[in-house]
Amino acid sequence: MFSDRANLRPGERAQVLCLACDRDQAKIVLNYTRSYFTELPLLHGMVSKETQFGFELTNNIDVSVATNSFRSVRGRPILCAILDEVAYWRDDNSANPDVEVYNALKPGLASLPGSVIILISSPYRKSGLLHTKYKDKFGKDDDKVLVIKAPTRVLNPTIPQSVVDEAMAEDSAAASAEWMAEFRDDISAFVSREAVEACISPQVLERPRIPGVSYQAFVDPSGGSSDSMTLAIGHQQLTPDNKRRIGVLDVVREIRAPFSPEAAVAEFAQLLQSYGIRFVRGDRYGAQWTQESFKKAGIEYRPADLAKTEIYRDFLPRLNSGEVDLLDNQRLVTQLVSLERRTARGGRDSIDHPPGGKDDLCNAACGALVYLLSERHQSPVAMFSTYSQFAPRTERNRFDGPILDGELRGGYARSR
Repeated sequence: MFSDRANLRPGERAQVLCLACDRDQAKIVLNYTRSYFTELPLLHGMVSKETQFGFELTNNIDVSVATNSFRSVRGRPILCAILDEVAYWRDDNSANPDVEVYNALKPGLASLPGSVIILISSPYRKSGLLHTKYKDKFGKDDDKVLVIKAPTRVLNPTIPQSVVDEAMAEDSAAASAEWMAEFRDDISAFVSREAVEACISPQVLERPRIPGVSYQAFVDPSGGSSDSMTLAIGHQQLTPDNKRRIGVLDVVREIRAPFSPEAAVAEFAQLLQSYGIRFVRGDRYGAQWTQESFKKAGIEYRPADLAKTEIYRDFLPRLNSGEVDLLDNQRLVTQLVSLERRTARGGRDSIDHPPGGKDDLCNAACGALVYLLSERHQSPVAMFSTYSQFAPRTERNRFDGPILDGELRGGYARSR
């Protein structure tokens, strides 16, 4: 046990942190950890004080459990940090919370000699902190990093082999990760962060309506109890050489649960009308209720003829070719980068958010842009061109005046 206080400031205590995926898992881990100090004679009596998130020990160490926030781990001396199920970490505001937390922990560990970070997880897809450490360090001599990879029954022989065999027969890809410690080959990242960032107009959070421009919108409805209800609005523009169309994302809105569905529809309808939009597309969630609710608010609701996977599939080539101009919205970027492509046994692909993740915002944004650029739904393009997509990055979004004789001034075009 740690007892050297030489590297601690007066009144400071060393921290043993266990970071979990969410609050429910954190509570389970805390109860599990507490049992060691209440049931084992060797550790009994070491707890001097119980806290909401852990307990204090008599040897100047605090044991605490928290969720995977890189903000909460800063500014404290850390003796040991345990990243529980790190391959499954999710954060609405970050596409790589595992890496961000890992980097935030390093300064706290640097102040205490012998401090360690322990990653514990079943493997998942071939990306992220766990896979990087495995790829770079497994089976290699390293004084600082040890990687242990073993099937479940090697670490816990009490698990019946029949349980593993049954899981392998049902879904070999998922069972290989869960029971055999193998990273999954059937799941991969759908888009790259580089491709997404190349299509963002920095510091542009929303674009106002341009007179004379035709707008379209896509909504991802929700019942209001768990998922967000989201809306995206966009328009078409021509490139400066007038040779191709691009889809410009003007607005993304999200109403997070819990909320009143009727109030959400009324709010979105008002926004749609302010952009001159008379109908909105969306998925077939609660089709009859959704159509009637928007109709009462003065907007026609048209169920999309493309499923979510088809929308994402059609969005990818447009993203990679720079045919879209995105807003600088961190939640949208995080959801896009977190999308996963899954290959089923029959070879059919599906594209969706990861377990525990969300894609409400990017579903609406991709839906709006795909239908804008779809040959089946083309509308006349107003004779405006976007500068933000094609100007050097340092010159983007200088909204310094109206367009004169086709001159390009900023991230959106505007007539006198």
